[in-house]
Amino acid sequence: MSIQRHRRRALLPPDASIIPPYQQPQRYSPEMERPARTQPPRASRPVQGKSLAGSVFREMAGTIAPALIIAILIYLFLAQATRVEGYSMEPTLYGHQRLIIEKLSYRLHEPDRGDIVVIRVPGFDELLIKRVIGLPGDTLEIKNGVVYINDQALDEPYVNGRPRGNYPRTKIPEGYIFVMGDNRNNSNDSRSFGPVAIDNIVGHAWMRYWPLQDFSLMP
Repeated sequence: MSIQRHRRRALLPPDASIIPPYQQPQRYSPEMERPARTQPPRASRPVQGKSLAGSVFREMAGTIAPALIIAILIYLFLAQATRVEGYSMEPTLYGHQRLIIEKLSYRLHEPDRGDIVVIRVPGFDELLIKRVIGLPGDTLEIKNGVVYINDQALDEPYVNGRPRGNYPRTKIPEGYIFVMGDNRNNSNDSRSFGPVAIDNIVGHAWMRYWPLQDFSLMP
């Protein structure tokens, strides 16, 4: 043993000293000799859920938005659906029938006598549907239920029953119309609230579409 120890010391430089293992500041770990395991980089995958949802949303927006805009423009400027309430227009129109009213024609010309119109009357919460009887500049008078326009009796085959009542001789102002219901004895119309401004016409009744058995274009 002494000879081997001597040989080991002879291999060391003169100023070297042997540090016992328990005094060495570092400890040996077999893991340090093993190369660290590296995982191959994962290929990034697109988030399919979000991509699909975004694609569907863009597709819907591109389809629905233009259709909605067109529908709003049609509703505001061309036509709209409405429902008849009450019985003031019987027998021409009955309650709960559904109509299409068009809004374009009165932008091009004034209403004609006999037109059925939907109007907005100041002081009324709901729209009314009536028939145009007097036009701007007409002189109107009602005697014993008979309507006189410019001193001529008006032929009204659409009136329900024999009308009653009187209305004083009145000249209809420019820009106004005089409207009445076909159910003349059961109608709240210009005889009570006066002539209606043409600007307050919402539209002209164009087509009756419901119930289906009543489907027809309006006269």
